[in-house]
Amino acid sequence: MKRPKIVNVVGARPQFIKASPVTRAVRAKFDGVLVHTGQHYDADMSDVFFEEMEIPRPDFSLGVGSKSHAAQTGEIMERLEEVLLREKPALVIVYGDTNSTLAGALTAAKLNVPLAHVEAGLRSFDMSMPEEVNRVVTDRVSTLLFAPTRTAVKNLGTEGMRQGVHLVGDVMVDALMDHADKAERASTLMDQLGLVPRQFVVATVHRAANTDDPENLSRIVDIICSSPVQVVFSIHPRTREALKLNGLEVSLSLARQVLLAPPLGYLDMLQLEKNARAVLTDSGGMQKEAYILGTPCITLRNETEWVETVEDGWNLLVGTDVSRALDALGHFWPTSARTNRFGTGDASGRIVTVLEGFLRAG
Repeated sequence: MKRPKIVNVVGARPQFIKASPVTRAVRAKFDGVLVHTGQHYDADMSDVFFEEMEIPRPDFSLGVGSKSHAAQTGEIMERLEEVLLREKPALVIVYGDTNSTLAGALTAAKLNVPLAHVEAGLRSFDMSMPEEVNRVVTDRVSTLLFAPTRTAVKNLGTEGMRQGVHLVGDVMVDALMDHADKAERASTLMDQLGLVPRQFVVATVHRAANTDDPENLSRIVDIICSSPVQVVFSIHPRTREALKLNGLEVSLSLARQVLLAPPLGYLDMLQLEKNARAVLTDSGGMQKEAYILGTPCITLRNETEWVETVEDGWNLLVGTDVSRALDALGHFWPTSARTNRFGTGDASGRIVTVLEGFLRAG
């Protein structure tokens, strides 16, 4: 009997992580097809994740690359439409909140192909964020909404979306549990950099609100250069260009306690997050990874879609306030226990169970 075909659409670093356990579970039950849009296209942001996480090589690579939001989304849609018309899938899965997510969602919806959104229901309630627009629109056109938390389910209900909503847990917990031991064995970055556990901070910046705003970016550089703790700063390609454009590279290179690094692979990043004194970031995924690993997070944003990390006292939102951030780097340490509000590592299995029931029902 021919198995139903499911197309997974990915294109950016966070989606490779989320898709790793899901694509594996999907291929065990269905004819899985993987489409890489090319949104993140260099080796440090793409290839290394496929290798380390043993993700099957993409069946289709659209090669879209870096463009404006509109141009990138439109080009992905145009090229993805050809793939979907050729493959005729029973369902399309998209992940998270990137332009690849939105493009995949709109293309499937326009072709009347059932759509599943992994990580549905997240809200920062800041519609100036491109990611928030992508989340809201994707949820609106989705057939199946796989919510990672009860908060996400509540958000969807508040917006009138109750049909097709499934609380499955967070697939990033699955990915982390799948690779924690491998990261411990394989990553040698701590030794290479001479790092001492709990005596350094790992930092990343990539949100447009920070990289594209010279004042915000300058304040973030001040925070990193003035940190009372050693900082390993893994620099996203967009951030590197913004630093060059605003003449901020010199300050970072001269700061003695700052170690500059290229974008890191998943295993190296897990090891740094696990052993860090704190994580300093504007990344949603890293806020959550830090929480799961038991590392405090200081978030360079004024809001977060992962409110559970804040409610449980493990994540402090400081925006780009230099004094607040520096105080947190020196003194913030959670006193409350962590919970399993992100699930127990079986989200991918739950997703496949729902997919089986949905496709069986026609």
